[in-house]
Amino acid sequence: MTRREAREAEQRRAALLQREQQEQEQQQGAGRSSTTPPHAQHPPEQQMAQEAAERQQASHALSDDRRTPQWPAEQQAASQWQAGQQGIPPQQTAHEAPFQWQLDPPDSQPQEHEEDILLPWGEEPQPRSGDPDDEPTSRRLSRSERRALKHGGYHDDDKPRRKGPWGCLVGLLVVVALAVGAFFFLQGPINALIERFTPAEDYTGAGTGEVIFMIHEGDTGADIAENLVDEGVTASYDAFYDLLLEQSPDPEFHPGAYQLAEQMSAQAALDALLDPTKKLENTFVIQEGMWAKNALAEAAAVSEIPIEELQAAAADLRALSLPPEATSVEGFLFPATYTVAPGMTAPDLVKTLVDRSFQALDAAGVAPQDRWRTVVKASLIEREAGLRDDYYKVSRVIENRLNPELFESGLLQFDSTVHYGVGDDSVVTTTDAQRSDPANPYNTYVHPGLPPGPIGNPGDLAIDAAINPADGPWLYFVTVDLDSGETVFSSTIEEHEAAVVRFRAWLDEHPEYGD
Repeated sequence: MTRREAREAEQRRAALLQREQQEQEQQQGAGRSSTTPPHAQHPPEQQMAQEAAERQQASHALSDDRRTPQWPAEQQAASQWQAGQQGIPPQQTAHEAPFQWQLDPPDSQPQEHEEDILLPWGEEPQPRSGDPDDEPTSRRLSRSERRALKHGGYHDDDKPRRKGPWGCLVGLLVVVALAVGAFFFLQGPINALIERFTPAEDYTGAGTGEVIFMIHEGDTGADIAENLVDEGVTASYDAFYDLLLEQSPDPEFHPGAYQLAEQMSAQAALDALLDPTKKLENTFVIQEGMWAKNALAEAAAVSEIPIEELQAAAADLRALSLPPEATSVEGFLFPATYTVAPGMTAPDLVKTLVDRSFQALDAAGVAPQDRWRTVVKASLIEREAGLRDDYYKVSRVIENRLNPELFESGLLQFDSTVHYGVGDDSVVTTTDAQRSDPANPYNTYVHPGLPPGPIGNPGDLAIDAAINPADGPWLYFVTVDLDSGETVFSSTIEEHEAAVVRFRAWLDEHPEYGD
């Protein structure tokens, strides 16, 4: 029972007691002067029944869990009143004792019972304050109500409510999601702003050591800037290219070989490339992994020997003493710096390049009968690996994939072989159509085993890796950063697919590498 209900019940009880006393006095006065027959007025039993009903209603209001039974006298009065309503005079049997009302005086206060008032722990009974809200109830207070009374009480609407753990977790997740979204959304603009006001990385001074740097026919300023970084001459692309944009008039570069150094400042490298004394006459460079057709074009550009004569000399395989499996000079034009002597013919020049390759194979301990397989495998390593240690890991992947106990299909699945068969090395990836084309004999996605021939000209490092593979269980690898050469090696397809996702994301951020 709430406090309001208890207060209303007490008020009804006081009003009932007062009205009973007044009606008793009126009945006594009316009994002395009235001559009205009993059936012409309301019998006392009717009033008693009404009073009993009101007492029963008040009793229900004072108790939540128990009901007060109707007294026998009240039942008798109620039945007699109903009979009087039907014109039947009330009768009293001999065995029925008259009902005596025992009422408290109107001005009396309800008797308090100390056991009905349950106080919170640690409190002593206090005097009544007269406030109706302080009136005790007959039911036992709950733990929360005792706690509320102990701390000053509270209304139902003012109950403190704790935030649930799920609400806090959801709020935290929303904040984290907003922070992560803001980071990725603003990362690009912030990086661009930082790069705009941050000087490009650059070395100082004229550098150390010796580097033979080639400017090829048709190279642009951007090509030269990129090649300088690849050769270890300058620290960054932007350092050299930004310097070019500041020049007026625009500098002119001429194809050929130039004497440079490692770790030169951008200004020192530019000065050397524009200095005629740094240009090496009749000198060209074959880079590691370069295709044979490009190597012959480099030789023709500086030697003034027509490219057609060089190609005809390269087609005479018997004169060059190439392995019997060879169908071209591919793989046997050793990467190095060459100077064309005055009067050198095309056959002499091509034989010089091939003999240099045989010299490197002999120095690595490769027997003549093993030259073909070693060069084919080394050419794959040269085109696929980036960092020095990766050369030996790629060599192990090739061996593991060619082992039917480790890799049943025997498919190497190298994009570099597909590129060679297509004749396009301007991109780093392949299409679905290219990978599924069986007409390409170099398509290692379709044809198992090694390709039918070398796919480039390997250098000393690739040859050494081909005959000395690293130990490991790897079956897959992918270069995830073409600028740094970072490569991820995996032994399961799940690990490899995760690395491919990283590579695709890197390509999206570097569209200059093509699809």
